[in-house]
Parts: sequence; structure tokens; C-alpha cells
Amino acid sequence: MIKVLVADDHAVVRRGLRQILSETPDIVVGGEAENAAELMQKLRAERWDVVVLDLNFGQASGLELITDIGREWPPLPVVILTVYTEAQFGVRALKSGAAGFLTKSSAPERLIEAVRKVSSGGKYVTPEIAEHLAQFVAKEGRAPHELLSNREIQILRMIGSGKTVSEIADDLSLSVKTVSTHRTRILNKMGMRTNAELTTYVVKNQLL
Repeated sequence: MIKVLVADDHAVVRRGLRQILSETPDIVVGGEAENAAELMQKLRAERWDVVVLDLNFGQASGLELITDIGREWPPLPVVILTVYTEAQFGVRALKSGAAGFLTKSSAPERLIEAVRKVSSGGKYVTPEIAEHLAQFVAKEGRAPHELLSNREIQILRMIGSGKTVSEIADDLSLSVKTVSTHRTRILNKMGMRTNAELTTYVVKNQLL
């Protein structure tokens, strides 16, 4: 039996995922988490075979959580299930350590297939992600946002959504100085000068 922990901040989504996965004889949803603290608590309390994680997990960054889980529980596979497209975050999620990546528009059968595959040590890559991976490897250069760390990507997206440095600091429980430092690094890495340029880039590249 494959024991799955579902991590999503929307109760309706968690209920739907539980229903989909519980209809199979070899998969059981052993628990749910609605925030990062609860996720970590349940990971430490029990043994799990697979984590199904929303990339936009409340105030936490799914990309950061993938890294944290990989550091503390290296063998535990994480399947990302998100509203974002493969082109936006698929490659980055896999580079961060995810074992699989699916959009929430995927057929239920794909989620079941992904859980089964990663639980046996494999990787689940859709044809769309395989294409983007090939393009990523083939590119001589990278898109400017590919130079950013996962935390910097998170802050870039928040700037692009119109949040101020103070608001971002409050949301992420960071100091204003720390967020300002990240903002400066983002601007330098991307060769930009203003928040307006960053916002335009975020919107144009559909990173929200």
C-alpha cells in the first residue's frame, strides 16, 4: 500500500485529491496538511511513501519546501500538483528535487500514475515537461529568471503582484532589510533597475 500525504492550502482540493487517490486499491491518503508547519509536523511524526504538494502552498514556497524535504528525508519523493504550467515551473521544480510535476488540469489517471511511479523510485515526466527539459538543455543561454534562487523567484513573483517590500517581509516573516537585499540581487541578476521592469517581466512571462 502506498501511503500518501496531501499538502494543499485549499480544503476542497485536498478532498478531491483524497477521493481520486482513495479509489485505487494500492494507494491510501494517510493524512493532509494545510500549511507548511503542519506538513513538517506530519512528516516528522510518521513514515510516508509520497508527498503530493501544491507549488503555491499558502505563504510558503513549494520550491523551498521541496529542497527542505529532500534535505531531511532524501528518499521521500514529492509530486508537485499546481495551477502553473510546465513551461513556467516544471523544469525548476524538477531541478529543486521534485520526483514528478503535474498541473491541476491533468486527468486523474495521470496523478495516480505519477504516485505509483515515484513511489517505486522513478520520475514522472509528462511529454510537455520532457520537451521543455530538452529545450532547456539545448539552450546556450537561460532566461533571466532562471538565474534566481527559489527564494528570489518567490520574492520576484510577489513584487510582480504589486506587493511592497514591507508587505513581502510580513508575508514571509523576514526583515525588511533581508527582502531589500533579495530585491537588489534580483535586479542585479536580471539586469534591471526598477520594480516596474520586474513587474512587466513577471506578467510577460506568466510567472504569477
